[in-house]
Amino acid sequence: MPALGPARGPAVPERKCILTGRHDGRDGLIRLALSPDGDVLPDVLARAPGRGAWIGVTRDELDQAIAKGKLKGALARAFKGSPLSIPTNLGARIESALRRALADRLGVELRSGIMVLGTEKIANAARSGTVKFLAHASDAGDDGSGKLAQAWRVGEMAEGTGMKGVILPLDRAALSVALGRDNVVHLALTDAAAAARVTGLLGRLKHFLGCEPAGYASAADTISVAAANDGIDTKGE
Repeated sequence: MPALGPARGPAVPERKCILTGRHDGRDGLIRLALSPDGDVLPDVLARAPGRGAWIGVTRDELDQAIAKGKLKGALARAFKGSPLSIPTNLGARIESALRRALADRLGVELRSGIMVLGTEKIANAARSGTVKFLAHASDAGDDGSGKLAQAWRVGEMAEGTGMKGVILPLDRAALSVALGRDNVVHLALTDAAAAARVTGLLGRLKHFLGCEPAGYASAADTISVAAANDGIDTKGE
C-alpha cells in the first residue's frame, strides 16, 4: 500500500491584494467595501455585503497609493467602473477599525470566561501552566510586566526563552473601557483558540502599522508553548 501523505486541513480560500498582486488568506488581508453612496470604507471583519476589494499593504504604502492615484485605479478595476470616492483619511479609518476590532475581541473573550485579570490572579494562573496568552497595556510598568512574564515562563517550563507576552496598542484607559473594568493593566487568556484569535487581530494591526514597535513580540513569544504546539493558525477567525 502506498504511503499516505500528511493529513491536510481544509483549503483556505485566498484573496489577491489589488495593489501588490500578493495572494493570502482573507485573514492576512484587509477588505475594502463600497457603500451605496460609492464611498470606499474599511471592512476589517469582511462582513459587509456586496463586492469587496482586498489590500495587504502598510498604512504608509496605502497613503502613497492614494496620493499617486494608484489605489483609485485598482479600485476602479475591482469594482468594475462603479462610481467611487476614496476618503483622504482611509488609512486612519482602517487603523481605527483594526484597533476597535482588537478591543472588541478582547471584550468577547472576557465575557466567555477565559480571560484572567488582576496581577495576582494572572501570576497564579501563569505559574500553574494554564496561561496561553499574556498581554500588557502600552503604559504598563516594566517591573510588573517582567514579573508576570517570569511567572509564565516558569509555568511553561520555558525559562531562558523569549516568552514575555505582548504590549498591546492600547493604554490602560483604553483597555479598561474595552473590558468594562477599572484600571486594567495586564490580561491573560487560558484558551489556545482565543489566544490565536487575539494574536491574529494583533498581527494584522502590526502589519498595517508597518513596523514592530518597541515592546512588541513575535507570535512565538506571545502564545504559550502548548498553544504553539497545537499548530493553531494565529491569523484569527
